[in-house]
Amino acid sequence: MTAFRTLSDADHQLVTDAVRDAERATDGEIVTIVTDLSDSYHDAGLHWAIGVTFAALAMFALFPGKILAIFTWAANGWQYEFPLHEVLPILFVVLVAKFLVVRFLLAWMPLRLALTPKRTKARRVRRRAVQFFKVGAERRTAARVGILIYLSTGEHMAEIVADEAIVAVVSPDDWGEAMAVMIDLVRAGKAGEGMAAAVGKVGAVLAMQFPKSEGDMNELPDRLIEL
Repeated sequence: MTAFRTLSDADHQLVTDAVRDAERATDGEIVTIVTDLSDSYHDAGLHWAIGVTFAALAMFALFPGKILAIFTWAANGWQYEFPLHEVLPILFVVLVAKFLVVRFLLAWMPLRLALTPKRTKARRVRRRAVQFFKVGAERRTAARVGILIYLSTGEHMAEIVADEAIVAVVSPDDWGEAMAVMIDLVRAGKAGEGMAAAVGKVGAVLAMQFPKSEGDMNELPDRLIEL
């Protein structure tokens, strides 16, 4: 994956300020991470190349006469009965060429990403969010009230992963509004504003369930982490 700077310094400050504002009303600790892509999806490119190769082989198996007619046309129209020992090497070269061409085309990330099934992208984004949560937020607070807001801009997908105390009292559906506003703004090219808006809505939910208590400490970083 080729990393690039997704958000400006102003966006970083906007999100950081949103986290600080949200945490003034709750014991919950909000961690924000944004990345350009959650996976390289190289396997998707390989699967497409294999699929095209097998599709070409299936076409030859189903319509051998038409394929041989193409070979005849390629031989300047001469009527020629291609023996099997000549057909198979030609077929092999054609299949290899198709495989390599598709692999070459799908080396271009925008095309590879566009051809990757949405469910695959959703699973990869979720998996990466959980990985980051386990490293940076899970059980990192005394009261188990850490929560990660994760945005993967390349897929236009986001995840919210919460610690055990939050999961016990907050339904995943309660994060729906935060997710919706974030994705809408990301699609509009306002990733920083989207993340900040999601922080505000997540903070409101946390404030209801885990209001600020006396002596609460800031246990996790407020700054936006860009990977």
